[in-house]
Amino acid sequence: MKLSAEDAFRQFGDRVFSAAFSATGSKEDADDVVQDTFLKYWDTDQDFTDENHIKAWLLRVAINRSRDLLRSFWHRKKVPWEDYMEELSFEEPEDKSLFEAVMELPRKYRVTIHLHYYEDLSVSEIAEILHTTEGTVKSQLSRGRKLLKTKLMEAWDDDE
Repeated sequence: MKLSAEDAFRQFGDRVFSAAFSATGSKEDADDVVQDTFLKYWDTDQDFTDENHIKAWLLRVAINRSRDLLRSFWHRKKVPWEDYMEELSFEEPEDKSLFEAVMELPRKYRVTIHLHYYEDLSVSEIAEILHTTEGTVKSQLSRGRKLLKTKLMEAWDDDE
């Protein structure tokens, strides 16, 4: 099974962008990653078992491409994610606070938290996408949650 690149983009483009944005912290970098990811999808001859397989493959490619981009020489010049915040819309004010807190996490926790909570992936699926062990994913989720809880509690205490 393989969807057309256009159908795959319509169905998974936002999710791939979100994962790339979580990994890179930059709208421009995330846009580049999305483009590269869907070009690679268009070019692949791989036969996928179902739509979940396509989604996991796209997310894995996006995360790997994000890593490559972050290591590149050209990555030195970038716009901070905070500059992009004004362009985002949130249903509730709490959603914006949560997003900001997640984006302030170290990259390895931010990506794992994003894949688990925003993409609703299991620990084993995340481990496969990130090319790591399930134990590492569980550890990163636990540490990321602790850091997130601390950040949110501090913000909550500041509001009082």
